[in-house]
Amino acid sequence: MTRERELMRVPFGPIHPALKEPVKLTLLVDGEEVVDVSIELGYVHRGIEALAETRNIVQVLHLVERVCGICSHAHPLCFIQAIESIGGIEPPERALYIRSLVAELERMQSHLMWLGVMSYQAGLLTLFMYALRVREGILDVLEEFTGNRVIKEVNTIGGVRRDLDDRIIARMRSAVKELRRALKLLIEAVHDKTLESRLEGVGVLEHGEAVELCAVGPVARASGVDFDVRRDDPYAAYSQLRGKFSVIVRRGGDALSRTEVRILEVLESTELVEAILDELPQGEVRLGKPLLRLSREIPAGEDVSRVEAPRGELLYYVRTDGREFLNRLRIRTPTLANFPALMAMLRGSELADVPIILSSIDPCIACAERVTLVDAREGARRTVRLSELRRGGG
Repeated sequence: MTRERELMRVPFGPIHPALKEPVKLTLLVDGEEVVDVSIELGYVHRGIEALAETRNIVQVLHLVERVCGICSHAHPLCFIQAIESIGGIEPPERALYIRSLVAELERMQSHLMWLGVMSYQAGLLTLFMYALRVREGILDVLEEFTGNRVIKEVNTIGGVRRDLDDRIIARMRSAVKELRRALKLLIEAVHDKTLESRLEGVGVLEHGEAVELCAVGPVARASGVDFDVRRDDPYAAYSQLRGKFSVIVRRGGDALSRTEVRILEVLESTELVEAILDELPQGEVRLGKPLLRLSREIPAGEDVSRVEAPRGELLYYVRTDGREFLNRLRIRTPTLANFPALMAMLRGSELADVPIILSSIDPCIACAERVTLVDAREGARRTVRLSELRRGGG
């Protein structure tokens, strides 16, 4: 008579060597196989959406820049596009090109940092250090242009705050050329048998699952979903740049395919940066009106804006009150969209592969933080209005 094996619950986080931010995965395992998984957020909740409803538009612009340090250009760009749409504001064409330029530089440094983290999880410390060293060249250029390495503060309503001069353009061309040389070695390293065997077949997400679970960004494209906001719903200057880059798609759906997509996207971004610098139009980079005056002219209205952030589609819903403030701000980040897909990847995987699979979606936990009210006695969950929260939950 054989006895059924007892399933075990294994906590993974919120404090764990494989996690760079706090999130708790509760794994239900049968021996070494992950049978099921649940995800708990809330450890670094900052209440940014609620804070935005107590500040004016200019203050919210600085607030959303701090949703994520890695994507500190994508968030204000997405927010500003909604504000400009509501206000009927048309930024100068040169400003749109600069927005796209910084977006591609941000994509490069984000993907390179991710490659370093993934290499670290796989035990390849040399590749980890090399990827971060290559990333430094892009961060140096961003710092020279924007004045900051993390919070870039480039976007403003009606344009951008800084213009490119001949010196910084030459510096960007040089940095991109160096990066393209370094990418050859990084691509070889990714396809080395040591790393390839560690990633191939790990955390598979089938095409149908990716579509059904609404995965976004490199996670979706690695499972054969041919979609990129830059091409399919262009913003900034991407409508003029459609023929200058390719959307990288792979069919494997595993951690190796997600790695290949990101590495090749860095290569495509180098092409885009050079195309932007070659075609950069002349003219002003922002409207002549002062920022505060512009913000006070924004009427009551609502708009949905989206951009292709490094991790995938980023979506903002903005509703203004016509008196310089917001009635509602809703942010849907790529990490939050990819969590259902992560759960599908983890089910059926080996316990030792959990750090690799989690890293392969490039999670940003601070971006994804949300709050849920739970009745401790009955276990019931409900969503309440901000006004009810201020009164103690109703």
